[in-house]
Amino acid sequence: MVESESDRAKRNFDELLQELRVAQTGNQILFAFLLTVAFTPRFAHASGGEKFVYVGTLLCASAATALFIAPVNHHRLTFRRGMKERILPTSSRLAVAGVFFVMLALVGALFLAVHTVVGEPWAALATATAGATYVVLWYVVPLIRRIRGYPPPEV
Repeated sequence: MVESESDRAKRNFDELLQELRVAQTGNQILFAFLLTVAFTPRFAHASGGEKFVYVGTLLCASAATALFIAPVNHHRLTFRRGMKERILPTSSRLAVAGVFFVMLALVGALFLAVHTVVGEPWAALATATAGATYVVLWYVVPLIRRIRGYPPPEV
């Protein structure tokens, strides 16, 4: 059976929404945790640099939230208007950008935690290692597959 453009757009958008559910849930947990950090007694003793990293990390998690929720709202505001094919490319770019900001938030949170426990040299090492791992697994590997043009599996 041949899939129509409309059916393909619906399936692709449904897949995107499923992916967003996973990413958004993890980001919301991180964001909620980060919001509580500023209200702990220990935060008052944080250095200026730590507070700067904290605010940057919090802003990245907030940006990821905005980017992950945007496709859902685009869909809701255009529901039953036959626009899935037009909003899908934008929604996909928003999701990729959201993952980028989650990566930055994760790296920032990791830096703050490791820095607090064992100090800056180890925090820098852990952050660089995690950041490189995220970049390779989340961007480099899929882009290599895309460039090499691995054919999609038969569905």
